Amino acid sequence: MRWRGVHHVEFSVLDYEASVAFYDEMFGWLGYKSFWTLDLGYRSTYYMARFPLPHSYVGIQPAKSGEKLDHAARSTGIHHVALWARSRGEVSAFYRDFLLAKNIPVTDPPAEYPIYAPGYVAVFFDDPINGIHWELAHTPKIPSPAAYLRWKRALDAAAKNHPEWGTSFVAAAMRTLPGRDAKGR
Repeated sequence: MRWRGVHHVEFSVLDYEASVAFYDEMFGWLGYKSFWTLDLGYRSTYYMARFPLPHSYVGIQPAKSGEKLDHAARSTGIHHVALWARSRGEVSAFYRDFLLAKNIPVTDPPAEYPIYAPGYVAVFFDDPINGIHWELAHTPKIPSPAAYLRWKRALDAAAKNHPEWGTSFVAAAMRTLPGRDAKGR
């Protein structure tokens, strides 16, 4: 079983210098580290949560064509990127002290989304230069009994609209993917 997810994601940005300034502030506020390629091969700047340990990171590079993204249009491409928050409090502080303070376009203010996971809290916003849609989300390692109950109630309410799920949300949600052999391993 894999124990890591995405290695890295890179975005082509309209105004590279303005985008670096924005992402330096955003990722700096969240405690990330940054490095850049020094134009070796191509121009790019990277942001990572744990430097230099192996993990996922986000990169930006100058776009050669294109226009600002319109998240609401839901065109083909990446829908949004969700970053891990350390706590519910970090989600709220980021919203108040970074997004609102800098007039960053917020599409959904901090809220709990009990249908996603027990205690799941997030804020959604758009990169003001390129229109890339972002989420800062927190899922507690050990949710409170109340958060677990809200999650269970949200799933039960959703199940009423989905009789095709049968008796188990988990059985309906989990899918077996084809593996390296034909038996799905």
